[in-house]
Amino acid sequence: MNIRSLTRGDGVVIGAAVLLFIASFLDLYSIDGAPDGLDLPNLWGSGPVVLSVVLAGLIAAALVVVARSQPGPRKVAGLELGQLGAAFALFAAWSALGNIFDPAGGVDNIGDSSDGPSAGTGLILALIATVVMAAAALATPLVPALRGALLPAPRPAQPQPYGGQPQGGYGYPGAGAQSPYGGQPGPQPGSPYPGQPQQAHQTPAPGQAQPQPAADFSPFWFAVPVPRPLFAEDGSPTPIAELAPGTWYLAVEQRGPALVAQTQDGRRGVLQDTSGIQRG
Repeated sequence: MNIRSLTRGDGVVIGAAVLLFIASFLDLYSIDGAPDGLDLPNLWGSGPVVLSVVLAGLIAAALVVVARSQPGPRKVAGLELGQLGAAFALFAAWSALGNIFDPAGGVDNIGDSSDGPSAGTGLILALIATVVMAAAALATPLVPALRGALLPAPRPAQPQPYGGQPQGGYGYPGAGAQSPYGGQPGPQPGSPYPGQPQQAHQTPAPGQAQPQPAADFSPFWFAVPVPRPLFAEDGSPTPIAELAPGTWYLAVEQRGPALVAQTQDGRRGVLQDTSGIQRG
């Protein structure tokens, strides 16, 4: 999994899952006036709490993170993995809230204590963790601040002209002596365009029109701030790939406000949303 594809909301979900795992080893309930030496169980000592709170919350976090690492939407029982993870997180938070009111499963008195048990530290922290997890899973697609990349995209060592590749630290495959993009040779001395062999200067014949220069576009490296779909060049509405933050892609052509980009595996497609992209 590319960790740079994770968003800030995913980071909140992961942090909540870590807090939930720690809380599972703390007390399930506490008793005022309990005798010394009374061994109180942790969350793993209650089957309903383990299944409906601990495991449901950890599964929710795993589904949200795995959904982010997939190049396209994956569905289970008609729900995308991210939606299924959010549903598990809501279920875990609801179950934790219910156990707060009855931490001992209907037992009123334990040991010699006349007071009923109350929610322990572990159960309280589990409720906080699952509520935060559910809120982050639901709010990430809606809040721009949570959709931002968890880790900033690294910049290439220096901008390279078309036909070269940034050297290291950006995630694009290939380096060293490999051929540049498209298998073109390196720039030749005196060649007006990098990556193209020098051609003899041709003088147009009398009466022949001067050839028009190509469109004023220079291919460049770029990174996206949030995951964005890449559509086929034939206009198909189904994405062929998803561009992930933290990875540098090569823009090879501009079509109005859109860009034709190439992915790491050589696929080309149209990036329709170019707002906020970072140029290399």
